[in-house]
Amino acid sequence: MPTISRDTAVQTVITTFEMTPGTCQDLLDELRDAYENFIRHQPGFLGAGLHVNDAHTRIANYSQWARREDFLAMLRSQEMRDRTRRFSELCRGFEPVMYDVADTFGG
Repeated sequence: MPTISRDTAVQTVITTFEMTPGTCQDLLDELRDAYENFIRHQPGFLGAGLHVNDAHTRIANYSQWARREDFLAMLRSQEMRDRTRRFSELCRGFEPVMYDVADTFGG
């Protein structure tokens, strides 16, 4: 599971997808399948979470990787390129962005 900490040297990737309520479940199913059958088995994968907004028009995907290069290698694989084309058919657009944790707060 993902660990959010400034002191953890991992690559965080947050990808947001925009879609209609009519395709949200289909895209969520595709993302779950990608994680179950491909992504989680890739070198350097640490964990991920999928989040859906209440209107079913956005999915946020939070993932962590041991190294930036691990994420990029997965993204450039033929299987992920094929899956990415399918994701594109189900949404208006999506963008993976790499982040570093700036700070964390507890309650």
